Amino acid sequence: MQLKDKGSAARVRIAALMCSAVMLVAFSLPAGAQEESQTKSGFEDVPQFGGPSSVGAILREDNEVRKPFFRLEGIDNALKPYFAWKGNLNEKYGLSIGFDYAALGQHITNSLGEDNAAGGIFRFFGNWTVIGRDSGNTGSIVYKIESRHRLGTDVAPQNLGFQAGYQGIPGTAFSDYGWGVTNLYWKQRFKGGRVSFVAGAVDVTDYLDVYGMLNPWTSFQNLAFLTDPTIPAPNQGLGAAIGAMVTENIYVLGGLADTNGDPTRPIGDWFDTFFNDSEYFYNFEIGWTSSKDRIYLDNIHVTGWYADERENARVEAGKGIAFSGSWFVSDTWMPFLRGGYSDGGGALLEASVSGGIGYYFAESKDLLGVGLNWGRPPDGALEDQFTTEVFYRLQLAQNLAFTPDIQWIANPALNPAEDTMWVFGLRVRAAF
Repeated sequence: MQLKDKGSAARVRIAALMCSAVMLVAFSLPAGAQEESQTKSGFEDVPQFGGPSSVGAILREDNEVRKPFFRLEGIDNALKPYFAWKGNLNEKYGLSIGFDYAALGQHITNSLGEDNAAGGIFRFFGNWTVIGRDSGNTGSIVYKIESRHRLGTDVAPQNLGFQAGYQGIPGTAFSDYGWGVTNLYWKQRFKGGRVSFVAGAVDVTDYLDVYGMLNPWTSFQNLAFLTDPTIPAPNQGLGAAIGAMVTENIYVLGGLADTNGDPTRPIGDWFDTFFNDSEYFYNFEIGWTSSKDRIYLDNIHVTGWYADERENARVEAGKGIAFSGSWFVSDTWMPFLRGGYSDGGGALLEASVSGGIGYYFAESKDLLGVGLNWGRPPDGALEDQFTTEVFYRLQLAQNLAFTPDIQWIANPALNPAEDTMWVFGLRVRAAF
């Protein structure tokens, strides 16, 4: 491996020392109890690393028993043998699998360009626990393969905001890059799950600055209420991260990832950009949680990051800090307050503050969410933006949800002739 300069080499050594320090502290900790929850396919033992958008969390959530208000019992009954088969795969072989398809349609008012966008995402994902199933110190292969595509419109929802003159993304994740491998990594747990390490093709948004409503497939759609828009999180590519519970309530997490990641490239190209371009994104986080098994539900943390200069992309180096606080009150209400500041690095916003609340209906698992955001663009000549989003996820069956969504944007930074914009959206997701 040849680095471009001594500065890059020094930063890699610092990242390695940081991870080593986390590992050293973590391995001195006593083992803890394994997480437990009731699921239809026996996925309570699927190890996870990260927040609600990570593969382990998706597998667990999609298999929680739900009682929708408008229950379509025929769908649920027809799928019972399938879920039993999945549970048997997990019990016998440690293989947990899932599929889903999500579609999003959006219309934006007062646009400079296109005003309609629609896109779909098919995902095939899973976790194969290869070693240590009885000990809790598991070693697993995690994978996720996706197809992201437009549905009859000229632009995908991911790009609709820029078409309209909005400095942001009102349709996060729904792009049109085609087929890609967004997860393919080894996940190792130690000390009964109190320490976890991942290495391979990672998606840093699975574990970076997470909280309980960070999932564009099941909660908010605007990036302002997902991964902080002041953090220039790279696309999926090679990387590594380690997290550890230092005490019963305090955790630390650090990672490194390729800033030039591209999930659509051949696997050989991943190694080329990682080792030859040597341009990395680094993150470190320290946080407090009520317990290990509620790490992204009851969570207060501070995240720091640094991004190398991306020479070919002509993006300057940058650094920043973000704060997040959220709490799952009575397993029903989830208020949150999040903010961040960036200095370079290609982030969408220089400064951002978001707040809001989610309300989870106990048996149906329906979800009502409201979020408010203030954002300052990196270009000082542009006006500050204000974004509001309201959505209601209606769970029609165990694995079928409809989510109408309304967003109101004030002072769109790239469209100064307009004072306001409205975004009307509908997301549909089926998970199996």
